[in-house]
Amino acid sequence: MLNLLSYFTFAMIAILFVLCLFILIGWRWIIKRFVKQTGKIILTDSYQENIMELMPGLRHMGVQNMIENSLRAETGDLLHRPLGSSKKWPHLDPITFIPAQTTPFPIDGEDEVDVKITIGPKAKKPMKIQIPLMISGMAYGIALSEQVRLSLAGAAKNLGTAINSGEGGILPEELDTAGKYILQFSKTEWSKEEDLIKRADMIEIKLGQGALLGMGGKISPKNLTGRAREIMGLKENEDGVIFEHFFKNQTLEDIKELVLELRNLSGGVPIGVKMGAGGKIEEDIDHLIEIGVDYIAIDGGQAATHGAPPILSDDFGIPTLHAVVRAANHLKKRKMKEQISLIISGGLLVPGHFLKVLALGADAVYLGSTILFAVAHNQSLNALPFEPPTQSVWNQGKFKDQFNVEEGVKAAEKFLTASIEEMKIALRAMGKRSLKELSKKDLVSYDNLTAKMIGIPFSFEPWEDNQEKK
Repeated sequence: MLNLLSYFTFAMIAILFVLCLFILIGWRWIIKRFVKQTGKIILTDSYQENIMELMPGLRHMGVQNMIENSLRAETGDLLHRPLGSSKKWPHLDPITFIPAQTTPFPIDGEDEVDVKITIGPKAKKPMKIQIPLMISGMAYGIALSEQVRLSLAGAAKNLGTAINSGEGGILPEELDTAGKYILQFSKTEWSKEEDLIKRADMIEIKLGQGALLGMGGKISPKNLTGRAREIMGLKENEDGVIFEHFFKNQTLEDIKELVLELRNLSGGVPIGVKMGAGGKIEEDIDHLIEIGVDYIAIDGGQAATHGAPPILSDDFGIPTLHAVVRAANHLKKRKMKEQISLIISGGLLVPGHFLKVLALGADAVYLGSTILFAVAHNQSLNALPFEPPTQSVWNQGKFKDQFNVEEGVKAAEKFLTASIEEMKIALRAMGKRSLKELSKKDLVSYDNLTAKMIGIPFSFEPWEDNQEKK
């Protein structure tokens, strides 16, 4: 039996050796034969039965449209796409900063640059943070896992900035971990306890967002599991419901009374409103001025979310660039720029984006997708290559339990630190020692229409000509 086994092993090794030898010697012939046969099929089959029909078909339809239409055909259900719109919106890339080189001169690299900001300056208890970057509302349970929320809260505290709760449940550990905490007051039945309101450093009434606008939704028990259900007060088979309104037959007067009630309960922290950027943004801002908010958070059309119907993400709203320019201009026109803070979000992914919207009139920036990918950093490799990287951060993600909180804290903290350092070196390059010195006067654009719409110089024209036009 042993001899037979040895003979079989030897035979197998010999066969493998011959195969390897054949491949080494004949690989060129094999490849040429394959290419020739495949090429003949491609070049002679009629278009209707040619596999390469995919090329014009996908060029016409687009890969994403084909996949999403296939998902619609498969389920018949309302489609929910994660991470927002994928269309190409007009954005900040054609805008550049003006360097200080002759006069004024750049600021020495060793000199400190002040990037501290205050949100809600007219509130009884304004919120003061060390950097102008805050972590946007990404809900625990509905979207993010407990581990990721705790990582983001830890990083925010270490950098002296604020984190928004989002419209999910509020983890007690998160409240204890975070420094400055923004309670998102959403159209839900949870996260409205008086003790939460009193612990908040800022309260945000969520009327809408960029990717989902003012619409709500239902989250089934199978899509909302674990501890989050207990924290949100949901029964065993109860859906998590996000409503479209706070009140029955809702009016602006109802929202105004809500602002007053939250201001009194909280002891005077800034009370603001979050909304998606729309075509009537000036009218929306006028309404918010009327109800007496301390800040306005505006989500541009590029904003993301855990999941939204593609028609809401792609076919509603206006670009973030248009939103910040119009909002800042209108607040200035209404003489409210120094009283109501403006927070901008939506498609802001790198330090250059952050600093440009601040130059255009925003007081602070909310980070969503960009900080989510940063906090996951190399931990997203737990999901790859067979699952998308977000499976490591979602509450329903297959790899959420492998997420290490401390590693997440370090990754998010390093990202925020590196981003602020880039913003500071940009300010030094413009000859500025403080973020307060930055304005749209520090910008030009190489796109004529962008320059005209914003009211900044067109880089193809001499500086003097641009000044004369003003």
